[in-house]
Amino acid sequence: MWEVPGGRVEPGETEQEAVRRECQEELGITVTVGPRVGPDIPLRENLVLRVYAAQVLSGTPEPREHRTLRWLTATDLPTVNWLPADRALLPALRALLP
Repeated sequence: MWEVPGGRVEPGETEQEAVRRECQEELGITVTVGPRVGPDIPLRENLVLRVYAAQVLSGTPEPREHRTLRWLTATDLPTVNWLPADRALLPALRALLP
């Protein structure tokens, strides 16, 4: 199954700082964090999935915590077997992607 990169916000960290840190840890890239994408997705134990747009500033994405990664266009989105929580983001992602 596929998912968007991410993780939890650490104590004392803003959501934007968490996005930058997670992209560095999981993909080896430095990013500029853009606007929120899509709705909050309720998860278990009072957790909420929030997604942000980001632009790569430096580095080449590489899968550090997963087996593979893939760039997608809006047309590609339905061809991927998404994790259930991430499926709710597809309309917002489709509107964002070329």
